[in-house]
Amino acid sequence: MARSNARLVRFAFFALLLILSAYILSKGSSSSYAVSNNSPHSVADIKESLNQKHGTSNAAANSNSNSNSNTDNSKSIANANKKIIAGDKVKATFVTLARNSDVWEILGSIRQVEDRFNRNFGYDWVFLNDEEFSEEFKRETSRLVSGKTHYGLIPHDQWSFPEWIDTNKAAETRERMRQEKVIYGDSISYRHMCRFESGFFFRHPLMEQFDYYWRVEPGVKIFCDIDYDIFKFMQDNDYEYSYTISLPEYQATIPTLWETTKHFLKEYPQYLHPNNFMDWLSDDGGVTYNGCHFWSNFEIGKLDFWRSDAYLAYFDYLDKAGGFFYERWGDAPVHSIAVGLFMDKQKIHFFDDLGYYHVPFNNCPVNEQTRLEKNCVCNPNDDITFKNYFCNNKYYKLKGLKKPEGWEKYGD
Repeated sequence: MARSNARLVRFAFFALLLILSAYILSKGSSSSYAVSNNSPHSVADIKESLNQKHGTSNAAANSNSNSNSNTDNSKSIANANKKIIAGDKVKATFVTLARNSDVWEILGSIRQVEDRFNRNFGYDWVFLNDEEFSEEFKRETSRLVSGKTHYGLIPHDQWSFPEWIDTNKAAETRERMRQEKVIYGDSISYRHMCRFESGFFFRHPLMEQFDYYWRVEPGVKIFCDIDYDIFKFMQDNDYEYSYTISLPEYQATIPTLWETTKHFLKEYPQYLHPNNFMDWLSDDGGVTYNGCHFWSNFEIGKLDFWRSDAYLAYFDYLDKAGGFFYERWGDAPVHSIAVGLFMDKQKIHFFDDLGYYHVPFNNCPVNEQTRLEKNCVCNPNDDITFKNYFCNNKYYKLKGLKKPEGWEKYGD
């Protein structure tokens, strides 16, 4: 009888353990982040998710003939079944201008962005090229992007000399700049790139479906975790342009850009925003340009600004002036001057918590707590944010911002 009671006690004990284990496992399976309603739960759902991801849906089939959505269905079901943080996603995309030969370098940039941010959010990625993307480029890039990938061809007229350009005069400029050792001074392709990024990337048919973009270039690094939806942050705070690094432009590349801009403002005074950021661009009330610009190899922005009447008129005015070819006007000063003059300065945002590198400059959060919380892997001694040569001290002063704790150790 005692032996029978002992068996009952052991049985009851093990039964209790099983019940307790089942309860713990059921609690543990509740994810700490919500799964989007778009996450597949059945084989049919998974196949549909894969089709949508790789651009084989009806919507993708009706896309512009100058663009290609990736049709490689080699991604795994596990990849399609990634858990994406819930909430209404912003209509946003990454955008990269790249050549087929850039494939291996851009993979590193994609990996950085995916690991630090996009693996949790699944935003799309648009790739643009002045020639058709190779199957290798599409295969290698699409396997890393957690959103849908899109591949677009740049129209010839957006990557060539406009008919009003005197090509002999342009060639003389390139030769002079080569002799003067101006960076990219003798490059034709660099000029096409600057003109395209200044006036056309946002007009490509693939970009029409989006409201916000994040520009990503080959060879960049993101040093810190981005644990929030950066596009929703832009939208919710009504920001239209954001950056990580600002510095002066080489004046030898833009000798007449500011004079041309002043002529534009004289003809179109209605486009100057009453709450503009002129004082950041000029140290003498607009007489001259100090060269300060947002480094546009990283920018997150609202596409409606570039689509606005003010910016389209400004770009067209610059384009007709010929400075992209007769000088070497860059898209960074063009974007920055436009943002500084035509946008409410309260809609400009500096990201001090991402950590960013593009050769040769580093943005690394100078606040130690930020670096710890965001798992940053950068050396604050390399940060250029508050060095006097750069333009962020002036940005903070003009906007009345408080600098982060500890900045004195790394700034001027």
